[in-house]
Amino acid sequence: MRADEALLRRLMVDGLDGDAGAHTALLRLLVPLLRGFYRRRVSGADDDIEDLVQETLIAVHTRRATYDRDRTFTAWLFAIARYKMIDHFRRRRRLLPIEGMEEMLVADDFEAAVLARLDIDDLLAGLPPKQAQMIRATRVEGLSIVEAAEAGGIGQSDVKVSVHRGIKSLIARVHGSAR
Repeated sequence: MRADEALLRRLMVDGLDGDAGAHTALLRLLVPLLRGFYRRRVSGADDDIEDLVQETLIAVHTRRATYDRDRTFTAWLFAIARYKMIDHFRRRRRLLPIEGMEEMLVADDFEAAVLARLDIDDLLAGLPPKQAQMIRATRVEGLSIVEAAEAGGIGQSDVKVSVHRGIKSLIARVHGSAR
C-alpha cells in the first residue's frame, strides 16, 4: 500500500474515530515517508535517522488529538518532523551554516507536492511494475539500494538496473511528448 495525502488523512481520521487498525496502518505508512524526509535533510548515521523517525511516530501518536481534521495531514505531520529535526540539531549542538537553513525548515508546498505525486504516478504507471516500484522506492521514498532490494526481494544490481532503465524510459517519454 502506497501513502498519499488522501489515504494518510483518511487513516488519521479513522484512527481518531477509534479504529486502532487504521492508526496502526497509518504509523506503518509513515515510516518510509519520514525516513526519506530525514535522509534528505539530516546528514548523519542511519541510527540518527531511525531515532528521528521513532521520535516523530511517538509524537504523532501522543499528539494526534491536536490534528485539525479540516487541514492537510501531511502539513501537520511534517511540521512535527521539522520540530523533531530542530530538536535533534540542538541535542547534537551541531553548527550549521545559516545559508540554506530557511529552505530546509520551511514547509514544503504541499499542494504542489500532491500534484507532483499525481504526475509521478501517471509517469510510473507506464513502466514495467518492477521498474516503477524501484524508482518509487529509491527516488520518491528515499530508500537506499540495499533497503529497496530487501523490500522488493531482489538483488541490489537488479534494483540499480531497474532504476536506470526506468529513468531512461521516462526521459525518452517526456522528451517525446515535449515535441
